[in-house]
Amino acid sequence: MKTRHTAVNHISTFVVSLLFLLGFFSSEIFAQTPENESYKQYGGKVIDSKTKEPLIFATLLIEGTNVSTITNTDGEFLLKVPTSLQDSKVSISFIGYQPINIPLAQFKEEKNEIELVVSVLQLSEINVKLPKDAKSLVRTVLKKKGETGLNSDIVMTAFYRETIKKRKKNASLAEAIVTVYKEPNFSSKKDAISLYKARKSTDYSRLDTIALKLQGGPYNPLYADMIKYPEYIFADDEVDQYTFNFLPSTTVDDRLVYVVNFKQLPSISEPLYYGKLYIDAESLALTSAIYNLNVEDKNLASNLFVKKKPSNISVYPTNAAYRVDYRQKDGKWYYGYSNVQLAFKIVRKGKWFNSVYSLSSEMAVTDWKVNASGETLKNREKLRPSIIISDEASGFSDPDFWGAYNVIEPEKSIEAAINKIRRQLKRVDSEL
Repeated sequence: MKTRHTAVNHISTFVVSLLFLLGFFSSEIFAQTPENESYKQYGGKVIDSKTKEPLIFATLLIEGTNVSTITNTDGEFLLKVPTSLQDSKVSISFIGYQPINIPLAQFKEEKNEIELVVSVLQLSEINVKLPKDAKSLVRTVLKKKGETGLNSDIVMTAFYRETIKKRKKNASLAEAIVTVYKEPNFSSKKDAISLYKARKSTDYSRLDTIALKLQGGPYNPLYADMIKYPEYIFADDEVDQYTFNFLPSTTVDDRLVYVVNFKQLPSISEPLYYGKLYIDAESLALTSAIYNLNVEDKNLASNLFVKKKPSNISVYPTNAAYRVDYRQKDGKWYYGYSNVQLAFKIVRKGKWFNSVYSLSSEMAVTDWKVNASGETLKNREKLRPSIIISDEASGFSDPDFWGAYNVIEPEKSIEAAINKIRRQLKRVDSEL
């Protein structure tokens, strides 16, 4: 079982340490100004056509390209498209909904509202194509990862964001544009990441003298890639420690998708995972996975996450949720988006009240290309898997900071926190 414990620590190592409040904020901007690129941006929202509820993590992709973005937790998106692609169509898709294609010429610069319709499958169709054994299907999916995924070295541009909240109030936000050197799924070599530019903001008054830092930065969501790193979730000797069963099937881009539910056996006491796998019926490729770590035993779960903490407090997780989505091009599936959501309760000795903190770490691939030249990163250029991204960046800047790079549109609560800290920065600057 040693492999899995190491894997969990890689996926979501959590650091708690005391922080001395200095009472000021830095306004330094990290990294260089992006190159001038000609592009147009479009904003809007993707919703359910019937309920009008926002669709979270819906994908918008410029057809025939690798340019894409993801909707945020409000269903909102911001898509930046090079002027050379203005005659293109935008493909909008979401699990369980009928995908649609809209000419970019029909988009306004903002307030676009896109409605998706739930995809309905006939039960008879599902029964005819449903495999007999869910566990065997999962083993086949993992075995075929070298066939269904991209079999070349890929260089990906990705947007990374991590947030820390105390209860429902934002306390810290860090964002980065990174380059991911993705190895083929069949390769034992791990992916590498380099940092292009980053920024952060922190409202220390909301951290209550406790600084929460997420170690690993963009490696946290990257290692949630279940197909590249199956050993972190389903090591060969651990598949038999789960039960698997089929749920009603759905569709992705008009393709039949099997839905497999999994959870650890009742006889297993250590924390394992439970959740759903979405498997393309034709290719047997994993299209998406949504899963959680079992944190019922708070002491065992705490040992997996908490690396460092003051001696007078206890820290244990109350939630550890993961999501990974894959996209298809030319019959091959590639890593497109992943998200890690963590929640922790902090109990201080001698105190009546406790604190609840939540952390979010997400990364979306916004463009990629085959690494035809065999470009590699030097060791000094690679981010360490132990990196704390908020320590590598400082300051926030104007809304055009990211230039032509596609990013995930900030949620309203995050935007409010950013605006507050911007005002604090301006006030501090005026007093210097």
